[in-house]
Amino acid sequence: MTTLRAAIERQTAYALACGALHPIETAHTFIDDGGMRFYVRVAENLARKEVARLTPQTSAASSSQPPRDPFLPYEPDLFVGDLSPTHVALLNKFNVIDQHLLIVTRHYEPQEALLDAADFTALIEALREIDGLAFYNGGAAAGASQPHKHLQMVPLPLADDGPHMAPLEALLGSAQAVHGARPIAIVPGLAFVHAFARLDLGPDKGTPDAAALVALDCYRALLDAAGVPAVDVGGAAHQGAPYNLLVTRRWMLVVPRTTECVEGISVNSLGFAGSFFVRNAAQWQTLAQLGPMAALERVSVAR
Repeated sequence: MTTLRAAIERQTAYALACGALHPIETAHTFIDDGGMRFYVRVAENLARKEVARLTPQTSAASSSQPPRDPFLPYEPDLFVGDLSPTHVALLNKFNVIDQHLLIVTRHYEPQEALLDAADFTALIEALREIDGLAFYNGGAAAGASQPHKHLQMVPLPLADDGPHMAPLEALLGSAQAVHGARPIAIVPGLAFVHAFARLDLGPDKGTPDAAALVALDCYRALLDAAGVPAVDVGGAAHQGAPYNLLVTRRWMLVVPRTTECVEGISVNSLGFAGSFFVRNAAQWQTLAQLGPMAALERVSVAR
């Protein structure tokens, strides 16, 4: 049976060869701030992605039609495999990090819908094969670029020369439990509203379905603790505020958001893990002067 990692490597080679995959070339730098070493990637050439991003919008505007859903149908050349009856795994067409995986619902669901047991089952299937960092951008203000529900996962380490963990993990050892029935904690080094919990989603912790229920319970508790309410939209639970979610086999973090950008720099979930992407040297300079931790504070909710 082909493993997920082998399938990703095979499909990556094929998609590169046939021109379906367009990695964004970057120069890798770092900025030390707030007890973390932030990885910062500076784009060398965004022209291809800009054309792909703008052309569908221009066409849609001229025809008064909504933008096309890139996942319905998805590009066959980017298809990695079936994760579950409800989700497929695709390569991220314009990836900044190698082997960037998208975990996408087979049928349309809005990105603002809360994650459910099926989402976590698919995610855990992926995490059990690859010890990576999974994340979810809950809404446009949290960095979501597509309205079709999709989780994302990148392998660890986030940089070739970095330790096998996200930079954020340098601060997690100081996490302090808060009062309540659930093991919710806050991280003193993070000066914005968040909710953190340790958990074990490893391959020896029962079936993926059982582990998904544990993860779902933790996720909903973290949303509550972080002040992200659930609201009913057409009989389905949706987020009442934008947020970012980070998940590994060992922990989960939720951060509520107020805006997508700071000084023109877009911030998604990876920023809170300790990884930024900037479009040019001028944005790198802006981020360095502001400080990555201050940038995270500016796009989130003050604690």
